[in-house]
Amino acid sequence: MKHLYAVLFSVLASMMMTSVVVASQDSPNQYPQSELYSKPIEVIPHVFSAIGATGPPVYENSGHNNNLSFIVTPEGVIAINAGASSRLAAALHDEIRKITDQPVVLVINENGQGHAMLGNGYWRDQGVDILAHVDAVAETRENGDFTLQGMQRYNREKAEGSRIEHANLTFEDSYDILLGGVDIKVLRLGPAHSPGDIQVWIPAWKIIISGDIAFHERLPPIFANTCSRCWLETWEQGLEPLAPTYVIPGHGHPTNLAQVRRYTQDYLLDLRAKIGAHIEKGGDLAGAYYVDQSNWSHLDTFNELATRNAGRVFEEMEWE
Repeated sequence: MKHLYAVLFSVLASMMMTSVVVASQDSPNQYPQSELYSKPIEVIPHVFSAIGATGPPVYENSGHNNNLSFIVTPEGVIAINAGASSRLAAALHDEIRKITDQPVVLVINENGQGHAMLGNGYWRDQGVDILAHVDAVAETRENGDFTLQGMQRYNREKAEGSRIEHANLTFEDSYDILLGGVDIKVLRLGPAHSPGDIQVWIPAWKIIISGDIAFHERLPPIFANTCSRCWLETWEQGLEPLAPTYVIPGHGHPTNLAQVRRYTQDYLLDLRAKIGAHIEKGGDLAGAYYVDQSNWSHLDTFNELATRNAGRVFEEMEWE
């Protein structure tokens, strides 16, 4: 049976990489009958994900530019990410109801960003608990209003009903769940892309819903509060030892560890090497923006993020 699952996943991955219908920043909506950017797919048995656009959140994709995943068990459903608005959360809930009669019993915020938590209000109104890392809740308390206002600007009437609702359950290192016979581990492997990044690991099925520690098909953004060195340490010391067979990244299609390693770890290593060489030659911030990142120019959001990423890594590394 495990071999069958592996074969099915290999076929699915091949279809996703070759089909005309792929996650793209150039396609405004692949599922026009829904607020969701795309219809949820069953990645492996019982684990589903609605794959978001790989571009920025805009009105046309309703802010669905990350992956909204859920795990179906005989005792209930766990959703990973609340969605970027109450309407998007409701759309995900509609799709879950088409797949199972089991209720959603928990929603996990992968971090404190808008696409992870602005749908929290919808889920709390359904009586569903919200789980997040303590750092993610600190982020939503500090910057939640600003995040909501940004979503309201691009999403216009689609933002109706959304509000800031903080997770009512928090953890620091790990949070273990046993639901319907499925052992689910919510992990804080360490600092990565943004405050409160977490991972959802199902050891028996060798699948990790990685959150924003891992990117696929698009360039990872580096924020002002991102520590790229810490991200790489968390990757090497936390993610790699798990050796997952299947990875649902924070952004981009489900794939394997080698693929997200290529587009996340390898990118960070390459950029830091280029910036390090620039600093050693006495280069300044203005010149850092022009280090060669052409190896990654095929990725979505390259034009939006590459120079910004270079500047932020320079500002980080000049004090290392």
